[in-house]
Amino acid sequence: MKYRAISLTLAGFVAAAACSAVACTVSEASPANEADTLGATVEVPNVEEGQPEITRRKVRFPARKNATQETTTPAPAPTTTPEPAPTTEPAPTEPTPIPAPTATATPTPTPPPPAPALRPVPFRGVNLAGAEFGSAIPGTENIDYQFPTNAEVDYFMAKGMNVFRVGFKWERLQRSTYAAFDATYAAHLDAVVSYAAAKGARVILNPHNFARYNNNLVGSTTVPNGAFADLWKRLAAKYAGNTNVLFNLVNEPNTMPTEQWVSAANAAIAAIRTAGAHNTIIVPGNAWTGGHSWNQTWYGTSNAVAMLNIVDPEDNIWFEAHQYLDQTAGGTDTTCVSTTAGRDRLAPFVNWLRANNKKGFIGEFAGGNNATCKTAVQDMMAYMNAQGDVLMGWLWWAAGPGWGDYPFSIEPTKTSSGMADRPLFAWLTPYL
Repeated sequence: MKYRAISLTLAGFVAAAACSAVACTVSEASPANEADTLGATVEVPNVEEGQPEITRRKVRFPARKNATQETTTPAPAPTTTPEPAPTTEPAPTEPTPIPAPTATATPTPTPPPPAPALRPVPFRGVNLAGAEFGSAIPGTENIDYQFPTNAEVDYFMAKGMNVFRVGFKWERLQRSTYAAFDATYAAHLDAVVSYAAAKGARVILNPHNFARYNNNLVGSTTVPNGAFADLWKRLAAKYAGNTNVLFNLVNEPNTMPTEQWVSAANAAIAAIRTAGAHNTIIVPGNAWTGGHSWNQTWYGTSNAVAMLNIVDPEDNIWFEAHQYLDQTAGGTDTTCVSTTAGRDRLAPFVNWLRANNKKGFIGEFAGGNNATCKTAVQDMMAYMNAQGDVLMGWLWWAAGPGWGDYPFSIEPTKTSSGMADRPLFAWLTPYL
């Protein structure tokens, strides 16, 4: 997601409520703004350009015939009375019709083999954001950032969600590269993770850093791959015994050679496995991991080519895509370009997964509160739920404390009688 770094205030995070896509302090920008932030120039194409036309056809099966073939009853013998036979001989009897031999019956046509069973994806949930908010390092809890709460976990699980992506800021967890974790920040993060995991939810740990540390690219001389691997070695050692915890390597790598990101990801995967953790690892692609641009090359080598070089000795990885429905596909606008934008834009990623026998996960998606987006979002969820052979799940962006009037928020509002649903949440409930 490209805009959400919100500086929170003690008085109910008022600043977050007033924040807009262009007025907030940015930790995630749209593709064009991200390049300005990093001092690089990236050409962002029209996301609709070069999109493959997807032909959708229903598979029709012939009507099944009865297993027993019909037999034709021979015409009865003439009803005329034969002349009397001599009394010394019995009258002839009408011959018994000979049934058609079963061996020559017309065989029942064999129907074509059925299409693979499509099952709903197993994991459906929401991003619980807050701990990654704010640009101040280390910042002050409940002013610059805030951790999600147990009450939020309970609320969403009661609604049928079973997976949460919990973002955090690498620089707060590890104050310098290769250092031990900050005890207070790590304890608060662990409290959220352990509570949700103990209730049976899957919890996805996500350093929300765009493959950077203090704005320096992972894989650079300032932040070598070894520093990134050290972060994950420590997290893996901590959560190796909890298979309900999944490791999402980083949020939205961008503005870097795809090969550089693949090298860093492989270093982190190797460190996780060396630490003895068998947990599922979720690997995003380069270029803000857009599903629509999975095959494109405007950012260098395409994800479709480079991500085939990701190596996990345990083969327990999911590839992650994010997909928004606005014109830039960056989540910076509450409009949706069409009612089928979700399925159309996800098709390159889903087709790649299927062609290469990979598993995928949609880590972020959202749309604004209007009629076109409602249709587009629900069509997208129906599409995702029908790709259960390759998609493992999806997460709405977003919920968590401090969102205020953020247009995509499904954070429940507090009332005198408890928690009330946000309007957008009603779009999701039929698909949970």
